[in-house]
Amino acid sequence: MTSRSDVVIVGGGPAGSGTALALAHLDPDLAQRTVILDRAAFPRDKTCAGGLIPHTLTVLAELGLGLDVPSVRVDRALVDVAGERIDIASPGCCWVIRRREFDAMLLDAARARGVAVREGVKVLGARREGDAIRLDTSDGPLLARTVVGADGSGSLVRRALVSDDEGWVARAAMCDVPIAADAAPDRFEFDFRPVVDGLAGYAWSFPCLIGGRPHWNVGVYSLARRGEGERIARLLDERAADPRAPRKAHPIRLYRHGAPLSAPGVLLVGDAAGVDPLMGEGISFALQFGQLAAASLTRGFAAGDLRFRSYRREVERSPLGRKLRRLGFAARVMYGRLGPMWFRVARLSRRAQITGMNWYNGVAH
Repeated sequence: MTSRSDVVIVGGGPAGSGTALALAHLDPDLAQRTVILDRAAFPRDKTCAGGLIPHTLTVLAELGLGLDVPSVRVDRALVDVAGERIDIASPGCCWVIRRREFDAMLLDAARARGVAVREGVKVLGARREGDAIRLDTSDGPLLARTVVGADGSGSLVRRALVSDDEGWVARAAMCDVPIAADAAPDRFEFDFRPVVDGLAGYAWSFPCLIGGRPHWNVGVYSLARRGEGERIARLLDERAADPRAPRKAHPIRLYRHGAPLSAPGVLLVGDAAGVDPLMGEGISFALQFGQLAAASLTRGFAAGDLRFRSYRREVERSPLGRKLRRLGFAARVMYGRLGPMWFRVARLSRRAQITGMNWYNGVAH
């Protein structure tokens, strides 16, 4: 038997749950006619450094939530660039969570506000069927009036219903390394020195808690998805200094100004739409995408027009879209041929460093 729903959100991570939470705030009745599908059973592990910039907490508050999971507050940033280590004191510049706990918190909150959640249901295919969209799932077919693609960088929804263009795809690899309980850091570290040697990206170390025990999450990010595997592995080995730590790697779809974000009956959010090209950060942007998608859904159902023709323009003109566009430009400049020169310039002005950090974190715009 084919089930039906007005809104189906494919993916229960921050983008999907964020869309549902924003929809519950804007239109509780429509939220009651919404279902989230996710192939996993929560809590589930997710490969991600887990850094939350301060603006993320602002968005959570707008959704009526606090940060109710274990986290590490970061008060300093150590940045290695152009032969110099820069130490920037910035209280509360980041909170580091584990996605296993954070995503489960968001999904539980959406469920508590009346959104149906079906875990362990995998979407196998998607196609248009009259005025509806048919989703073939591991739990049987489902007809939806609208679908929100929150299913990550490799989004099936995007490929089947919006665009099969691979787009701009980067790569990240990471691992978790335990540290002594009395050495738990309050800083994160970014290493841009590999840019001089040709890496279009950086290495990082983030403090985190796993099972209550302090760890470093260490990783390497590269704009180049292919051809950098050997360099990424070497840099990760150098940073981890523990060959026993399991390595994980994954592609990251980056936001590209002008790329399609919708089709009739379909909206893309979060990684399916694209993340920050400069740093590869996606959590705060995922929640903001959810807010914009919920607003589009609310207006569309009220007007009886579910074509979502203005969604991309609304994203591009929003603070989210403007910031992502600037970050895309910065990524091309900082990781391009003249990148080493720009990093040398950036290290000379402490005021510029703090201003840049505050702008990125959403503390100042």
